[in-house]
Amino acid sequence: KRACKKRAAELRDELLFKQPESTHLGDCPICFIPLPPHPDKFMMMACCCKVICLGCAYADLLRQLEGKLGITCAFCRQPRATSEQETDRNYMKRIEAGDPVAMRQMGAKRELDGDYSAAFEYWTKAAKLGDAEAHNHLSIMYQEGNGVGKDEGKETYHMEKAAIAGHPGARYNLAMQEGRNGSDDRAVKHLIISANLGHDMSIEMLKESYTDGDVSKEDYAAALRAYQAAIDATKSPQRGAALDAQSKGLVR
Repeated sequence: KRACKKRAAELRDELLFKQPESTHLGDCPICFIPLPPHPDKFMMMACCCKVICLGCAYADLLRQLEGKLGITCAFCRQPRATSEQETDRNYMKRIEAGDPVAMRQMGAKRELDGDYSAAFEYWTKAAKLGDAEAHNHLSIMYQEGNGVGKDEGKETYHMEKAAIAGHPGARYNLAMQEGRNGSDDRAVKHLIISANLGHDMSIEMLKESYTDGDVSKEDYAAALRAYQAAIDATKSPQRGAALDAQSKGLVR
């Protein structure tokens, strides 16, 4: 029995510490370039719940303005929602169609309204459909005790599910948890995996760990190269133009 538990833990770690091919965001569905793990560099379309990069959103906006066309979604071409009520109706249509992204977004809206029970319900449904961000939200709920009782076991479960799916923020949180528990080797493994996905806070923490002598020069150098490669893979001329326009206040 003890050997079975040990083997089960080993198999769990094999899955947990496997390097994901990409973040949970995947690629932009228009340009097929990896989405950067930074909320200010992509946007979620309320009509179809597709997450697209700023480059594609900005390029389509310019096309519409130059052609004096109506403002529509860059992906599904439906008119943009002009009110919160219309946005909610769009979410509900997608929820009825079984879209976990819409469930997750509605959960976030309910949380902002202070309705933690509804938020928990939406996020639980989205998590059951494999949404990594919903798992991450649930882990935070169990950590903070908002709407549910604090539960470290369930907090860790949802963090691990999100991390396995490629969520670098959840992976970073796991590293911090392992560090607090004195498992520095496991913490470093988590940080390397999330840094390899282009996560800024993870590479900064690895830098500190290297300075403190907790990470070898070889491991830090390899993580730094992988981090830079992940960042470079998310770049494109269109995205650069969008960020430039954003910095000048031309677009939000």
